[in-house]
Amino acid sequence: MNSYRIALNFEDGVTRFVDCGATEKVLDAAFRNRINLPMDCSDGVCGTCKCKAESGAYDLGDDYIEDALTEDEAGQGLVLTCQMVPKSDCVIAVPVPSTACKTGTAQFGASVTEVAPFSDAAYELVLDIPENAPAFLPGQYVNITVPGSGQHRSYSFSSAPGERRVTFLIKHVPGGLMSTWLQGAGSGEQLQMTGPLGSFYLRAVARPLLFLAGGTGLAPFLSMLEVLAREGTAQPVHMIYGVTRDQDLVLVERLQDYALRIPGFTFTTCVADPQTAHERQGYVTNHMPAQALHGGNVDVYLCGPPPMVEAVQKHFKAEGIAPASFHYEKFTPNQPAA
Repeated sequence: MNSYRIALNFEDGVTRFVDCGATEKVLDAAFRNRINLPMDCSDGVCGTCKCKAESGAYDLGDDYIEDALTEDEAGQGLVLTCQMVPKSDCVIAVPVPSTACKTGTAQFGASVTEVAPFSDAAYELVLDIPENAPAFLPGQYVNITVPGSGQHRSYSFSSAPGERRVTFLIKHVPGGLMSTWLQGAGSGEQLQMTGPLGSFYLRAVARPLLFLAGGTGLAPFLSMLEVLAREGTAQPVHMIYGVTRDQDLVLVERLQDYALRIPGFTFTTCVADPQTAHERQGYVTNHMPAQALHGGNVDVYLCGPPPMVEAVQKHFKAEGIAPASFHYEKFTPNQPAA
């Protein structure tokens, strides 16, 4: 292989991808792509270019000094991009905003292929994007400009990276800007998108996973599950998918399909409405089995409205649960935000 794909995820949630040669240093590859990662000496002496490798294999060599990167820091995944030579595709967290590196979000167009409604609960928006559209990490979102409004709304990809056809699961908001437009949208209409964005994305899987989805917060997990289905995982994955009303429970058949495609993947659903006909009434915290927490040796991913995020945080604290990592994204129906 002549090069590897490196995802640079900046502090402000902007992600840029660069191709890095098999013998090239990440800092050099970034500069070649006009991304000015932090640096001073470029010789492994100052430590200015220190970042964190969140996934992937790489070689740091032995030409840097201890003051720039300690053995403990290297053991925690910290790297010097001026010394880092990738041995696989990698994701690197850069501890500064993208603007400080003289880069920013990409803009690209998309063409509507289909708008599929789910009763009065949600829409699935299917788009075709150009070959040169920027890549994204499973779980990330884009800003979509609502035609004729000059305003945008933010939605997570529900499809896996690397496809020309992408999908989004969008909550139906009566009178909402995007919901109103979707009701009359037809095939072939054009949309403008900005991104990818967000620090909520699937990291390298090193331990059991617990996915907590609230309503259309299911979307990023569908992207993650498709990646897990294609790449495989030896770790157990459990999802709890909670909604407000019975009709809000959509795309369950896709979860059933993933349960067949991903060994070790299980899921449960629940509905908060006290009048529900569903077999499990209540919130995700009411249906969180102890075995899914693995005594704290678990990576938790949560995407849902702010009250759900806060409730889960309080539940973990009350139960004395300290997950190995806890990644979450809060959103409101009109304006999702990391």
